[in-house]
Amino acid sequence: MATRESRPEKIATHNPVAFLLMRFIWRNKMLKRCEFCKKLFNSKKTNQRFCCIRCARLKDNLKHGMYGTRLYEIWRGIKKRCYLKTHIHYKNYGGRGIIMCDEWKNDFKIFYDWSKNNGYKDKLTIDRINNNGNYCPENCRWITIKEQGLNKRTNVFLIYNGEKHTISEWSKIIKINAQTICERRKRGWSDEKIIETKILKKHKR
Repeated sequence: MATRESRPEKIATHNPVAFLLMRFIWRNKMLKRCEFCKKLFNSKKTNQRFCCIRCARLKDNLKHGMYGTRLYEIWRGIKKRCYLKTHIHYKNYGGRGIIMCDEWKNDFKIFYDWSKNNGYKDKLTIDRINNNGNYCPENCRWITIKEQGLNKRTNVFLIYNGEKHTISEWSKIIKINAQTICERRKRGWSDEKIIETKILKKHKR
């Protein structure tokens, strides 16, 4: 079989049409060899390593044996949200410019090692500390689903005396129903007034 360095003259010389097509493909650097099955395939992407998704997955599984595990699926899910434009959540991740750092994107084992060394457990979920930041070691952590809910970019935050908390958190701190806080905010109250105004208790007659 021909290698990437082989000359096109050595391939299909008995067929003029095939020869011209092969030479065109070779000169435009569209012909590559799959790293798993070793077959030649056409690709316009300079960084494509495999001829199909199946080969890519099989290669990964041979490398680390983690294909199909929860952590592997989390890793795959991040890549889909960041790079697959047809993914249902792409607009909230890749569409906003959020990406996965190259070391994680190109090697699951590196992501796996980071996760194991930074508190990963099956009941935890990956969270970006800065919701506008990327998926990388400096901006990610493993937390509970409840904790992640408090870090959503859609959350409303109130600031009082230098402290920043969500409405749910302030509700627990000042012991006022979250719905009451929301109603005050809708009326246009300042954060200070929302927090400082106590609820008058009704006296029984």
